[in-house]
Amino acid sequence: MIEHTKTPSTSRTPGAGLGHLPPSSVRTSAETRKTRRSFWGQLALIGPAFVAGAWQFGPGNLATAVQAGSGYQYTLIWVIVVSTILMIFLTDMSVRLGIKSPVSLIQSIKDHLGKKVGVIAGIGVFLVTLCFSVGNAVGLGLGASMLLGGSPVMWTIIGTAMVATILLFRNVYRVIEKVLVVMVGVMAIAFVTSAFIANPDWAAAASGLIPRVPGDAWLLVIALVGTNFSVNAAFYTSYGTKERARSEADYRDITMVDTIPGIVAPGIMTSLVIVVAASVLGATGQAAATMGQLGSIFEPLAGPIGTAIFAIGFTGAAFSAMTANCTAGGTMLSDALNRRGTKGITSGTQKLISAIILAFGLTITVIFQTSPVQVIVIAQALTILVAPLLATLIVVMANRRELMGALRNKWWQNLLGVLGLLAVLALSIRLILNFVAG
Repeated sequence: MIEHTKTPSTSRTPGAGLGHLPPSSVRTSAETRKTRRSFWGQLALIGPAFVAGAWQFGPGNLATAVQAGSGYQYTLIWVIVVSTILMIFLTDMSVRLGIKSPVSLIQSIKDHLGKKVGVIAGIGVFLVTLCFSVGNAVGLGLGASMLLGGSPVMWTIIGTAMVATILLFRNVYRVIEKVLVVMVGVMAIAFVTSAFIANPDWAAAASGLIPRVPGDAWLLVIALVGTNFSVNAAFYTSYGTKERARSEADYRDITMVDTIPGIVAPGIMTSLVIVVAASVLGATGQAAATMGQLGSIFEPLAGPIGTAIFAIGFTGAAFSAMTANCTAGGTMLSDALNRRGTKGITSGTQKLISAIILAFGLTITVIFQTSPVQVIVIAQALTILVAPLLATLIVVMANRRELMGALRNKWWQNLLGVLGLLAVLALSIRLILNFVAG
């Protein structure tokens, strides 16, 4: 009997267009095409992108969106649309990195680009989470105070303690994921309903899709981009994907049920907040500067209790974003420092960094109590300073042929990624020039 041997390194799949890939990639690609999940099986894939979306849709997003609508009516809706499109592509790259990388994203950066670059990435993520922590802490205190009375600082302390308690759970990511998906769903219903009850001028809202920036609106535009094109949240999506052990065969379904809807949902909600704010408050021509003014956008929906409804949504957004933010910062910086826990166990370094992020937000809340809404806007805008670095790393890593294989970026994905990178880079320069000019 004659034995026929196969040489794996030279095997080809005729007509498949994958001749230059290893057999494992060919098999995975074939499995991807054959795999068909049931409806409930697809729903089970929901998670990481919705967490990123909930992180986006925090109090900073709400505050800046209401200011945009009240101060400039429908003019800045296009900022949300463009930011959402770019965010989808960046998040998609991060999902693919989570699928293909044998280790975490920052560890992959160390392996491919050098240890120093990985450490810089972790520090960059940490700095962004510090900025977000301010908006989350201020927003949580203001929202809870409006809803329940009492001092905003007192409620910030209580909320911070509650988030710290959540972090004690061993598998903290799964706990956060469930909470945030529910929060996004509840807030979506409230904002969609209020948008139609407010009876806005939809033709005028459509004109807001034409890009233009009023001369005095640049800080607000930067803040809107910083929170809706959240490179930090996109970066962390790879960790969520890795945590859930997603495979290449899951990629198509993940895109359809998690990546696209998870990022589009907060984009739609933010646009609707601008629409409602423009309809209810836009006639004044003044940006809402207090929580009372922010809360009045829901009065057409529920009369006197509209403010309470807004306070519930605002508090929920702050709590969910605070939880995701400090967890992400602790995870990624500890990863950069080689101090991250293994097998679902949170390390002491992770907990310490998360605690520092929470403490920073609480400290700024206590110090700056005179103009809290403006503090939120400035904190959101500052996140744009580090965004170009993180966006560059995602695009570069998604193009590593030896890492990504069949899921490597296509030319059009690179085009959108570079456009997003150029956008945040231009806004970073604009923000620096604004600060220099006073």
